[in-house]
Amino acid sequence: MTSQNTAVEALGIAVAAHVPVLLWGAPGTGKSSVIRAMADAMGWPCETVIAAIREPSDFSGLPVVVAGVVHFAPPRWAERLSASGRGLLFLDEISTAPPAVQAALLRVVLERVVGDIELPPDVVVVAAANPPEQSADGWDLSAPLANRFCHLEWAVEPAVFAQGLVGGWEPPDVPDLPEEWEAGIGRTRSLVSAFVTVRPGLTCQVPTDAAHAGRGWPSPRTWDMAARLWAAAQASGASTEAETALITGCVGEGPGIELLMWEMDMDLPDPEEVLADPDGFELPERGDRTYALLSAVASAVAARSTPERWLAGWRVLGRAGEKTPDVAAVAARVLAGCRPPGAVAPPEVKFFAPLLRDAGLL
Repeated sequence: MTSQNTAVEALGIAVAAHVPVLLWGAPGTGKSSVIRAMADAMGWPCETVIAAIREPSDFSGLPVVVAGVVHFAPPRWAERLSASGRGLLFLDEISTAPPAVQAALLRVVLERVVGDIELPPDVVVVAAANPPEQSADGWDLSAPLANRFCHLEWAVEPAVFAQGLVGGWEPPDVPDLPEEWEAGIGRTRSLVSAFVTVRPGLTCQVPTDAAHAGRGWPSPRTWDMAARLWAAAQASGASTEAETALITGCVGEGPGIELLMWEMDMDLPDPEEVLADPDGFELPERGDRTYALLSAVASAVAARSTPERWLAGWRVLGRAGEKTPDVAAVAARVLAGCRPPGAVAPPEVKFFAPLLRDAGLL
């Protein structure tokens, strides 16, 4: 069970990274309060929408004919968020939404589109839910809707509650991520990519029962969400517990823990250190380690491609290309696609020439 402090920390990171997040917990445990307090601490508006008392048209837009053309008019709360430019869209009691309303929420959660308007990028979707058996006329979340969220468990700790009841509760913290934190997503995506090549069965694994399908489970979408949250957690200096909660909240406990244990066993060097000295690192013997390292190096170059970094990346790939060019194939495609202006192809490209020619990159 995730601790309350860990859930608050993970919630703040998800909001900072602009990833839809859903708090699961028993009724009356402060889920709604902590989300509203977080918005107040950020100085952001928070629009609370209870899906159970809404119609599908409240999210897809009410059809209105204007000059012979059908428009889908958004509700007032969407207009207010759009005018503000930022804020939290808080979908409270989402597990009481009937299937038709859940279907209407799919595009809202994933694309932030309500009716005919697209909410600004700084509008973050946050939701709260009680387990269906503890909800008023509750429903399991549909698999497509659940797959759009990072799911966090919310539990009340008696000591935290007792202290807050007497001395007040501190507002939840939303970390101020470094300006270029998204550059780290390339590395975490490389790790996820290497992991699913080892465990291909976990690329997409839809649960067969409704209860598990309504929580986090592995799919290409949630693996990408996990990589984004992983990078945000590392950039913010998050605790190991919060990092674990975010990853498992996206792809499920089993696959998430397996990924983290696999990554610990990898013990890979920093790709920036490898680029700084492309001839001085030891090439891993295991194929999955080599794949992960080369993919991370290529992603680091793609994030900031200069002629010097591009050539250093090819020198790194060349060391693998002499022996196992197939392991470096993905990384070679990435490097070929981010060639900076004026850079001359180095000799190492020859190891991947047939591959790049077939891909139209040479």
